[in-house]
Amino acid sequence: MGKIETTLKQYREEKGLTQKELAEKVGVRRETILHLENNRYNPSLELALEIARVFGVTVETLFKLKY
Repeated sequence: MGKIETTLKQYREEKGLTQKELAEKVGVRRETILHLENNRYNPSLELALEIARVFGVTVETLFKLKY
């Protein structure tokens, strides 16, 4: 199985959100956003969908499976 890579940090910074602000919008701790941005944690489907909704993009725009 491949590894998930993310462009989450880029989208968050472009929208002018802090990790804490994004975390509050999707109902997780700031540390969860930190771990997602550093590819140390794979999001659940529900969390990936919530984050994508915040940015108005598809899940595949934020998270890609690399082999």
